[in-house]
Amino acid sequence: MMNQSIDEQIEYIENTTLRTVPTVPTTWKGTPMDAKGNFVNLYQPFEDSFSDLIKWQLSKNPLKDAKKNEERRLRKDFDPAILTSQEDYLIWLGHASYLIQVKGKVLLIDPFLEKNTFLKRESPEVLQVEDLPTIDYLLLSHNHRDHIDKATIQKLLKLQPGVEVLTGLKVGDVIGKWGDFGRIQEAGWFQEYNTSDSSLQIVYVPSRHWSRRWLWDLNENLWGGFWIQSEDTSIYFMGDSGFGPHFEDIRQVMGQPDYCLMGVGAFRPEWFMNQAHISPMDAIEAFNSLGGSYFIPMHYGTFDLSDEPRMEPWDILVANQSKLRGTLVDPILGKNLLH
Repeated sequence: MMNQSIDEQIEYIENTTLRTVPTVPTTWKGTPMDAKGNFVNLYQPFEDSFSDLIKWQLSKNPLKDAKKNEERRLRKDFDPAILTSQEDYLIWLGHASYLIQVKGKVLLIDPFLEKNTFLKRESPEVLQVEDLPTIDYLLLSHNHRDHIDKATIQKLLKLQPGVEVLTGLKVGDVIGKWGDFGRIQEAGWFQEYNTSDSSLQIVYVPSRHWSRRWLWDLNENLWGGFWIQSEDTSIYFMGDSGFGPHFEDIRQVMGQPDYCLMGVGAFRPEWFMNQAHISPMDAIEAFNSLGGSYFIPMHYGTFDLSDEPRMEPWDILVANQSKLRGTLVDPILGKNLLH
């Protein structure tokens, strides 16, 4: 079970101002960190191999032609009127960005809405920062630049100063000087954020990944996903993750989610990507382990981060729906994906 496979020299930390959910097993010690002060995964160590990176970059991509000839794009169907309604909604903005309204509270996850020199958007835009409703909580899963976009966050802070941030341990070290934030709550895995509404529970949950924004800050800031629970609905946001036993841990601690927002892209070549990004087939297995009801794929079709053609992750999911113990949701940009 959790923490039992971690080296004995690892120390375990948490945010003492936040509650660890009471359903964690007695073997749970906290979020693991090594002697150098770097965070580590629960089960599989992250192998930071520069030689593997070079090998990938210099290798021939067997899908090069298919990728070049891919003309399909993600579809968009957005009615701005939903933003002024009282109904709950779950709107995909592309990549790993979501706008969610739960019981009147508006959550924005990993927003990447501004133009970027290095990451060219290949899917339709849904919203500009100026079009966003008032955000109650800004959720940031980890420090990678396709999840924490400085330009987007700084623009949001100019328009909505005092936004409250929910994120992982030490991520505040990255964003703290970017503008006028309200509280920045940094959680360890399986810790619950303090929200103003007792009927809304938001918990930071484990993923198998890594963190870095510069050459010198490998794994200094924690990575993870989010569990969002209201009286009626539970939403699991995976963040970035490779496959691993932590999905079963999340089910045992948090229960079976209604909606699973599962990353399925940036997975080829699998020999290089699999420790950080789950493949569509492994995402199906992870979803089944979680016991979810609705599978909503993400992290594909917006940015070119790997070797697979833009829409291949979706094609694989459609071809293997029979293996999914739940409902596959067509993730149309801008559409309310709640059922």
